[in-house]
Amino acid sequence: MPHRAGLGLKPEHFAHIQEHQPDVGFFEVHAENFLVAGGPMHHHLTRIRERYALSIHGVGLSIGGEDPLDLVHLEAVACLVDRYQPAVFSEHLAWSSHGGVFFNDLLPLPYNLPALQRVCEHIDQVQNRMGRPLLLENPSTYVEFISSTWSEGDFLREVIHRTGCGLLLDVNNVYVSSTNHGRDPHLSLCELPCHAAGEIHLAGFAEDLDAAGDRLLIDTHGAPVAEAVWALYGTALAITGPLPTLIERDNDLPAFEVLQQEARVAEKHMLAPASGSSHVNPCPRTKTRYAPAQEATSWALPGRTEYSQPRSARHGGVVR
Repeated sequence: MPHRAGLGLKPEHFAHIQEHQPDVGFFEVHAENFLVAGGPMHHHLTRIRERYALSIHGVGLSIGGEDPLDLVHLEAVACLVDRYQPAVFSEHLAWSSHGGVFFNDLLPLPYNLPALQRVCEHIDQVQNRMGRPLLLENPSTYVEFISSTWSEGDFLREVIHRTGCGLLLDVNNVYVSSTNHGRDPHLSLCELPCHAAGEIHLAGFAEDLDAAGDRLLIDTHGAPVAEAVWALYGTALAITGPLPTLIERDNDLPAFEVLQQEARVAEKHMLAPASGSSHVNPCPRTKTRYAPAQEATSWALPGRTEYSQPRSARHGGVVR
């Protein structure tokens, strides 16, 4: 893909894109919206794909799940990738199904050795079927696990090392998760294996208060990119250099021109590191937080109680 900004492709904008052929770097679609043989969605995507680079983003493979991958679902997604030959295929470091039940959410997993082994096995399976590396997206999270023995950054780094996949760096997710867990977003970004990033996501969030009155951010993709996320994006670019960057908007969809303007802002940010400061590493040196002696052999599933409490239940870093 070109090192430019792209937009999520929505049916509401099909006609505008085909009529005006706007100057956009690429479009991204969710795989699960196209897992049928034909119909109007494929008609429009085929026409748009003729003129624009394409990224396909999966949201249902449940890479982090305890169950084996759903082979029917994997085959359907792989056939879609074969059909359109996107520049990038990506999925989430999350789980969304268990025991044959599918959840309308991307749920967090603990960062420990059993989860690492499952994630790597699933990624190997996906990459072997597709014949290409995938990009794995860092999640937005609202709870943490007492069974985690790795930091998110070290966990992702080890997954990338073992499987050869890349990172889909979601800067908004970094900001949302860091705020929810009381961490510095800049330091959280620096802990991630940004050297392996092949694409960046930007999005908006909603804001609420948790039970203790603390700030709680929700990754809704229903608002413009926040100024704090734009600032964090600038830091990310100083680490990675310019990368294809998607403006995600899935709810409260505005006019196409509004999203295109956000894409232009992203491209201005891409030019900023070239002004002379990009050689300065914005990250301090960090040490690994992996603690092998504390490895847990089990992890949280629906109905179990291994979730930690949200940040509001924390006191002095100890989870009740």
